[in-house]
Amino acid sequence: MGLHKQLPDDLTEVDIIIAGGGTAGCIVAGRLAAADPNLSILVIEWGRDNHNDPLVVNPAFWKFLFPPAAKSSIFYMGNKAPQLANRIPIVPAGGLLGGGSSINVQMYTRAQRSDFDSWNTPGWSTQDLIPYLKKLETYHGPGSPLVHGYNGPVHISNGGFRSKNIMDDMLQAASSLGYPEIVDLQDLDSNNGYQRWLRNNSPEGKRQDTAHTYLHPLLQDGNHPNLHVLVEHKVFRVILDGENTAKGVEFIPNPDFITEIPAPAPGIPRKVTARKMVILSAGACGTPGILERSGVGNPEILTKAGVEKVRVDLPGVGHDYQDHHLTVATYKTCLGEEDTPDKLYAGIVTPEALIEQENPMTRWNTVDIAAKIRPTEEEVSALGEEFEKAWERDFKGNENKPMMLSAALAGLVNIPSTSVPEGRYLSIVNYTAYPYSRGYIHITSAGEEMTAPLDFNVGFFTDEKDLDIKKLVWAYKKTREVMRRTKLYRGEVAAGHPEFPAGSQAACLDLPVEMTLADHLHITQKQGLEMNGNGKMNGHAVHPVPNGDALNTVTEREPESILNLVYTKADDEAIEEWLRKTVNTTWHSLGTCKMAPREKKGVVDDKLNVYGTRALKVVDLSIVPENVGANTCNTAMMIGERGADIIAREVLGRELSFKGELV
Repeated sequence: MGLHKQLPDDLTEVDIIIAGGGTAGCIVAGRLAAADPNLSILVIEWGRDNHNDPLVVNPAFWKFLFPPAAKSSIFYMGNKAPQLANRIPIVPAGGLLGGGSSINVQMYTRAQRSDFDSWNTPGWSTQDLIPYLKKLETYHGPGSPLVHGYNGPVHISNGGFRSKNIMDDMLQAASSLGYPEIVDLQDLDSNNGYQRWLRNNSPEGKRQDTAHTYLHPLLQDGNHPNLHVLVEHKVFRVILDGENTAKGVEFIPNPDFITEIPAPAPGIPRKVTARKMVILSAGACGTPGILERSGVGNPEILTKAGVEKVRVDLPGVGHDYQDHHLTVATYKTCLGEEDTPDKLYAGIVTPEALIEQENPMTRWNTVDIAAKIRPTEEEVSALGEEFEKAWERDFKGNENKPMMLSAALAGLVNIPSTSVPEGRYLSIVNYTAYPYSRGYIHITSAGEEMTAPLDFNVGFFTDEKDLDIKKLVWAYKKTREVMRRTKLYRGEVAAGHPEFPAGSQAACLDLPVEMTLADHLHITQKQGLEMNGNGKMNGHAVHPVPNGDALNTVTEREPESILNLVYTKADDEAIEEWLRKTVNTTWHSLGTCKMAPREKKGVVDDKLNVYGTRALKVVDLSIVPENVGANTCNTAMMIGERGADIIAREVLGRELSFKGELV
């Protein structure tokens, strides 16, 4: 098998080197190797192998891959951010073979038609890309064969385990607020509704990461001896000759695994030569650094970092960093044990025990319901004049664009289980589809040890008019109203919500498991009428109830009896403070080597060539010029497929068919 932890001494030259074995890199390697087994390919991956790792292949255990001890992520430390309550943000990325597709939550989320069209790049319109979106998938869900594929490596399904209670309840609640159930929200055109979400999982409930679906089968079939994968090593820089043609790379061992590698010594790069091409696929946080250490980037930044020679003046490298801004609000529920993974997260049961029991919950990524949503015109107006101007310019005339993405994740996502009573929780995750804020990421030293900190400004909440924070204020309020109209709602977990002023009508509730919000409001309103006659109690305004209703009768009442919470200016300030203290990355980094004209700070052209170089391409999310209204894994997969086709035409002289072979 061509998977190595140390490169064989005799492997000094190959046809193609791929720097990064992440989501897109594995696809490029797998497609090219399958098309021509005689083509020698070397993938160099910073992280470990993921093959048959039970925490990877079983969808339920994604949360266990995040801690540093799991050695599955790369953690990029940002600069201290005054606008984020002086926090130092950390942006993780996939740090093992398969990259983000090996550790993410596996949500099958496609970009919108207007997203790809907004890239304004020949060969990259939505109509151009639909064949690649179809090619990558075997789709097991509802929808049209005009936009979905049925013969690809990545299976898209419900995974074989779902919580019907969560889905049905959330859909009913969302519908009561004007958001319909949309059967296929991933058809590129549908928008502004909720869906019973599908996953990058097989029908049998196995994660469909690109290492297992594109790469490992070829490494193990005995028919691809020229496909090599080196794990636990990182490409330091690209070797460019006098004409800036990529001739190979220098790489170093990952110090996290250095005890397992007898040689070479850490910090001493080793070289390998590429006869045909070098492809950078280290992600939006990794690829810019490789280019900058290679002498490609902004001359001022390169000189300051001590880069020996500036080879290409390309100021777009590391510029225009983008992400989706994420917040999590946590709710108490009356769900049953089979509806949340809280016992797993609390350590009451272990992954090993669930696997041994063949518990069907192992097939569950915990996300059954999610949405792409927009505000009403009235809600837009309430966000202020500047927001209205932005809405008119960027959203109103394009109903294809969601303003917010929202997902319901069963269980405690970002609150330690030890800090709350044992229970059944639901986390509502909101993330901004198209943030206005931008950041940057650059090296500060060209040293071979690669230990110097990055100059990394994540840029969250830096837009001039604070429009990004207003989007999330709206999303918090709106999705909280959806939750309040569910039958499963039993209040908010205070640690996962803003700290509202004393006496606020928006204050968090903590209801008994046996009491619905409608019942609570009925009882407290009755008490309020008896106490002060104003129909308000415990901070919640309610509809009048018929005279004669028994005060102590707790029955299931309709959500129509629930009115929206009323937020004061002080409440809004509390929400904004909470957002600044808690907003986080969605692990959706992109845009740092964007595909755009060079004069617009582009780094690559429409064929993914790095400007000013030869035989050097970038194939990862760093090329994305404008953000997408979706989780980014599907877009990364599409980029891998499109990139493989572009490279096959150049290197092999023929394009790949839409089954992956040469034609």
